[in-house]
Formats: sequence, structure tokens, C-alpha cells
Amino acid sequence: MNVNAWIQFGLFVAVLAALAKPLGAYMARVLEGKPCGLERLLGWCERGIYRIAGVDAGSEMGWRQYAFGVMAFNLIGVIAVYAVLRLQGALPLNPQGFAGATPDLAFDTAVSFASNTNWQSYGGETTLSYLSQAFALTVQNFVSAATGIGVLAALIRGLVRRNSTTIGNFWVDLVRSTLYILLPLSVIWAVALVSQGVLQNFDAYKTVELVEPIQSTDGDPTTTQSLAMGPVASQVAIKQLGTNGGGFFNVNSAHPFENPTPLSNFLQVLAILLIPAALCCTFGVMVGDARQGWAIFAAMLAMFLPLTLGVIVAEQSGVPQYAAMGADDVVSDAQSGGNMEGKETRFGIVNSAIWASATTAASNGSVNSMHDSFTPLGGLIPMWLMQLGEVIFGGVGSGLYGMLMFAIVAVFIAGLMVGRTPEYLGKKIEAFEMKMASLVILIPCCMVLVGTAIAVAGPGLDYLSSEEVKGNLNNPGAHGFSEVLYALSSAGNNNGSAFAGLTANEPFYNVLLGIAMFVSRYWLIIPTLAIAGSLARKKYSPPSAGTLPTHQPLFVVMLVCTVLLVGALTFVPALALGPVVEHLQMIAS
Repeated sequence: MNVNAWIQFGLFVAVLAALAKPLGAYMARVLEGKPCGLERLLGWCERGIYRIAGVDAGSEMGWRQYAFGVMAFNLIGVIAVYAVLRLQGALPLNPQGFAGATPDLAFDTAVSFASNTNWQSYGGETTLSYLSQAFALTVQNFVSAATGIGVLAALIRGLVRRNSTTIGNFWVDLVRSTLYILLPLSVIWAVALVSQGVLQNFDAYKTVELVEPIQSTDGDPTTTQSLAMGPVASQVAIKQLGTNGGGFFNVNSAHPFENPTPLSNFLQVLAILLIPAALCCTFGVMVGDARQGWAIFAAMLAMFLPLTLGVIVAEQSGVPQYAAMGADDVVSDAQSGGNMEGKETRFGIVNSAIWASATTAASNGSVNSMHDSFTPLGGLIPMWLMQLGEVIFGGVGSGLYGMLMFAIVAVFIAGLMVGRTPEYLGKKIEAFEMKMASLVILIPCCMVLVGTAIAVAGPGLDYLSSEEVKGNLNNPGAHGFSEVLYALSSAGNNNGSAFAGLTANEPFYNVLLGIAMFVSRYWLIIPTLAIAGSLARKKYSPPSAGTLPTHQPLFVVMLVCTVLLVGALTFVPALALGPVVEHLQMIAS
């Protein structure tokens, strides 16, 4: 790594850490129902929503009621988005006259955006109307992120409360998270992005003259180009802040209308990790011990930093075959050096590598470069970041409650070592909590590995061995396997990024990935809320000489080891068949 790389990475981490504490404290006030400073501006809207929806903001729910509210609301969201996409051709704000989506694509997209995954089997500028983009998908960007924050708040209340049968009110958490956290931040970010040149309009697409004609595939000269327009900045702001990741354009944040400058790039990649990092501080404030939040933050950072540096080094090291062909891949004033394939010259390797790690660590899935073009090891790390369970910062809310499941497992293991009942924040961790935490950890692993096995088991299944399905895999051998494994890792962990060599807009992949996204989102929320309800009913157990302090470096190390051990034991065999083999082939040829 050169000096430039260290400066860029160091600046990003420093700004992220500096913003985490004040934003985390603010979000704690919002989730605790305390004045946050925006009540005069938005309080009328909050009260109006409760009145229209018939919600009693003063009543609370048990975990089953809370889970029912989450499932019912999100199911309505899936149905609404599905309907808009299917009926798109007959709805307004469609200046390009796009037809409705096919049933399988509409199902995949609706589940994707409701589950905070934002996997895209389509090109936005060639498939979706402005109504679909702004009022179907962007709305889900807000409420899916708010759902994750609400579930996290419910789990924290379960840890804090004693002898209680309630964990909060889902509708209040949903509304307050949207109005007082996501909406203000999105307005700030959208205005900043517009200032950098990100589009924000409802104009029809523009046809412009090319500076120089180009040769078309049929041999005729092409002198014009169609430029896509649309309400881009408003969607980009919440797609990053809500760790959604769905791009307005097909190439996502590699598009110059979606991410035009180095400053817009910095703002967007900062937004990806901002709320997940700040929620660690929110956790510390809400449990009454800021050190607990910083311990979780330290564990996340301890994994994120070396893995991100690994991507930078892998990409800056380049590809041996380039040198063999006489290509200049040495760092100079004229180029970034290393492997620049699939990367934007306005960002270079370092910004592309930081983004790749941030987006896969944070369950975001947006891209500013094509991960399919990374070196084998450079692509392995983002894939493994997803496979670790999206808990290294992870999605808004979901990343932290996923990490708290690993914390429960870590203290359980520590309790076994000293022969006593494990405790976390004064609550005893017993058989029920361990069973539920195990489900949260293992269900995504199961969806990834079983889904990948189904996708590559063509010879045993007539449909999968058809030319239609096999033709969607555009690369043979180890890299082709990596593309399938990456796709299922992305869907099975609610990320949404892709190795673009796999063409997924086909009934088989749309249905398979849609099921993986649905299960990996909601089958994790239910056991998480069950743990919250169980912990809320328990009494507080004061710490003793045998209690593992969960704010000290020893616990941070145990937590990191627990996360890495699960990821290594589960996915190393599969990774060995894909990117590891591809790397060995690359250095041997």
C-alpha cells in the first residue's frame, strides 16, 4: 500500500468514528421516546400518523405482538411493491412507457426491497418507471431500514428491562425511526449529492449528439445517445443511509449520474457505515454503559480494518498475466496501477476497495466498481464479509442485533469454560436463548450453502440442466462457481451485491434468490424478538467474580474469534472450490 491509500483509508475511518458518538446518542433519545429536537418540526406528522393508523402510542407489545406487527407490515409492503411493478405500464410517471415486470421479477424485487436486500435482477433505467423507483422502492428503503432499527430497539429493551412482559411498540419504533432518523439524514445527504451533480428530476430521457460517431454492431454509424433522467439523489441518499444499496441505474454507484465525483463517493461510502456504526453507541447509551457499545464497535472494527486492507493489497498487486502481456500496471501519476479492470478511473483502486468492503460488511450491496472483475482474493474478501453473517457493522439495526447473537454465543462459551451459567449485561443466558441465537446464526449459512448446491446441481435435476439455466452462467470453472456462490451469499445474508457475470433475471434464480432473501430476513427477526421477550422477563443478576466483563479487550477478542470461527468452519470448503482455486490457477499460469 502506498501513502495515498493509507491517507484515504485513515480519513474514512477517522470521520466514521468521529460521527458515530453524537449520532448514536441522538438515536438513543429517539428510540427511548425522549425529546430529540425535531418534535416542533415533525411532531405533528408523528401524531397524525398514529391517529390515522389507530395506533395507541402509549401501549406496548409482547414479543409475539411485536413480531406479528413486523411480519404483517412487511408482507403488506411486499404485496404493494409487487402490484406496482406488475401494473407499472398502466400507472403514471412512466415517460418512457415501460411495461410491467414479469411475475418472477416482480416477486424477486418486492421481496428484495422489503427485506432490506435490494438485490436487482434488472437494469433500473431500462425497466422501471419513476413511480416504481420513487414511490415503491424508495418507500421500502425507508421502512425496511426502520424495521431493522425497531427490532434492535426491542432486543435492547429486553436486555435492559426486568420482569417485564413487553418490549416496546413496533409502530412507534417504525414511525420515530423513519421521521426522526432516516428522513432528516436523507434530506441532508440528498442535498449534498445534488450539489455534486447527482440527478434529481422527473424529466423524460434526453437524446444528445455524440462528440464523435461510433460504429454500431450492424456496421452503421451511431451519432446520438439517450441519457437517462430521474429522481436519483433522493433514492441514493436513503439507499446508502439505510444500507439498502439498490441503484437507480444498472451499474449502481459506478454511474456518473449517480456518483459523479470523489466527494460524492466519500459521502456515499461514509453513509453506508454511518448508522450501523452509530448504533453501537446507541446500544451503549440505552443499556446504561457506553463501554458495552464501544466494545462491540471495537470488535467490528477489528475485523473490518484488516479485511479492507486485504482487498486494497490484492487489487494493487495486480494480475501476473497483465505484466506478461506487456501492460503497464505500476503506480504512477498517470494511473493507480494494479488491477484497474472494472473500476472507475475517477475513483481508482483504493476507493473501489474501501467501497467493496464497506458495502459487503454493511449489508448494503451498492457498488462503485464491478466485483466480478476483482482479483480472486480481492473478490473472496467481500464474499466472506457477507458469509460472516453481515454482523461487521451489517445492516441498519440488523447488523447489531446479529452481532449481539454472536455475543450471546461468546458468553455462553465463556460460561462453559469456567463452569457457571453465562450472563450478558446481567441476564442469564440459558438453553432457550442459545437455541434462538443458533437459529439466527445458522439459518443464513444454510440458505447460502443449500441454495448454491441447488443452483449447481444441474445434472440431477431436469430443469436445472436445461440450456436456459446453464446459459445464465457466463464464465466456466472456478470463477463461474464463485459467481453462483456470491449470488447466494448475497441473497442469503440480505446484502444485494453481485458478481455481475451471473445473469439472474430468469424464473429459477428470481424464485430461488427471493426465497433466500425472505427466509434470511424474517426467520432471523422472529427468534431475535423471542430472545428479547425471554430476556425482558428475567430478573437482573449482579456481576460476580465468575462473570465475564463484556466491556474489556478479552471479550472483544472472544467475540471476534467466535464470528471468524463460524465463518471459517462453514464456508472455507466452498471458498476453496471458487476463489481459492481461481487464485492458484492465476499464479500458476
